[in-house]
Amino acid sequence: MLPALGLPKSEVAKRLGISRQTLYDILAERQPVTARMALLLGKFCGNGPDLWLTLQNKFDLHRHATAMAGDLDRIEPAVAV
Repeated sequence: MLPALGLPKSEVAKRLGISRQTLYDILAERQPVTARMALLLGKFCGNGPDLWLTLQNKFDLHRHATAMAGDLDRIEPAVAV
């Protein structure tokens, strides 16, 4: 989404009030989108923080589900009686 804005990353970071390194780390998936960052990005992009938190949550779930696939396969679901 950020590349579609046509702004240099340094300008985006400046307008968000964060360091370029923080923005680069988020874009490189080395840092998560926190609630604070979601508020900043949501305001900047005009789409609100919920989108950004949802995207981060989906990313985290997918990454962990992939890494934990074997462990998850071994768990037998409980059935209510």
